[in-house]
Amino acid sequence: MAKKLEITLKRSVIGRPESQRVTVRTLGLRKTYQTVVQDDNPAIRGMINKVSHLLAVRELND
Repeated sequence: MAKKLEITLKRSVIGRPESQRVTVRTLGLRKTYQTVVQDDNPAIRGMINKVSHLLAVRELND
């Protein structure tokens, strides 16, 4: 079974560098406290690591 990740934007991107803003947007997050579900793969994990200080991540077993 493929694992999924539940990603929540916990902090605002206001005042953050443009590269971090783009990364958050690419993950599918627009608003603070919005939650999205993404597949668990190396690309998504890399994006999460880049902006981990802004996110809360939870693993889901489908």
